[in-house]
Amino acid sequence: MSALATNPEVFFTYIDPFIDYRQTVYEVSEQTTKSNIIDINLFRKYMNKQKCKEITGQAVMEFQMYLKKQRENTGRSMNRKLFSLRSYSTFLKNRGLEGADKLPFKDILKIRLGYSNGPQALTMEQVKRLFKNINTGSYLGIRDYCVYGFMYGLGLRVGEVHSLKVHDIELKKKKVTVTGKGNKERTLQITNEMAGIITDWLAVRDKFLNSDKSDSLFISKKGNPLAIRTMEDNFKKIIETSTVNVSFNITPHTLRHSCASHLNDEGVDILVLQRILGHSTPRSTEIYIHPSEKKVREALERLPSVVYLNELVETGVVRFQKGYGKKPGIVVTEELVT
Repeated sequence: MSALATNPEVFFTYIDPFIDYRQTVYEVSEQTTKSNIIDINLFRKYMNKQKCKEITGQAVMEFQMYLKKQRENTGRSMNRKLFSLRSYSTFLKNRGLEGADKLPFKDILKIRLGYSNGPQALTMEQVKRLFKNINTGSYLGIRDYCVYGFMYGLGLRVGEVHSLKVHDIELKKKKVTVTGKGNKERTLQITNEMAGIITDWLAVRDKFLNSDKSDSLFISKKGNPLAIRTMEDNFKKIIETSTVNVSFNITPHTLRHSCASHLNDEGVDILVLQRILGHSTPRSTEIYIHPSEKKVREALERLPSVVYLNELVETGVVRFQKGYGKKPGIVVTEELVT
């Protein structure tokens, strides 16, 4: 095998050109390239810690074991890390570097994710309780209410909220221009409620230090663009003090899922949802849709057999009574038998 295929020191030499290529040619978002760098550097740290002198298939599989056992990564997270490494090795191969075609990443199978353990979306009541827990009696609270309002009210990603500029908001036309993945722009309508939330924030934004020197819609106390990490940390504090109790981890992205699910419950077409969420295909939108228990129950009640049984009960042809023991019994009248 060549030096490149086996030598980690050579392998990690071209990270900067790789990131520059993805950002320039494919217009990959800053958040995505940041994840790529984190993934590749995590593999570098693992190789150094294990003192691996060769990048082999066995080394990559042991890296997967490390991710699963020690870091307790989900299958989705592990697949993302492997995708970053596979994309990087493909870049090296296309660059014509000797031995790049012998790197093992393309031979490692993707982890099958199967079905989700449950809907990663909040109910409307839970969303209301969450927003009520935000202290809007302070400037920071008004800002945060608007930040998470964009995530739920318009289904925006954290990175999209982070990249919003003041000039992206057109209150008179009730429109906002959003820059999504791949620097693709989409224009979304603002509801009257959302317009009011934005107006409240803009009314106090100039109270922040150096607010006139930044064009970012959301800024920190020091006047810098509000960091994604700060949005996530502040949201975590809101969750910790709220009465919302669910079986899954609630993150700002949960608000985006919840937006899609609630719109779906209201009968919004999937193509409309696709445009709102900024997806390239409806398939990407499907994973965001989690019908509520109420909608599932309503769907089941529309089954012909269920409708027929309900009609029999209403007309008295079938009636329920207490049977033997604790289980209810069904009594069928002679009219039905005959």
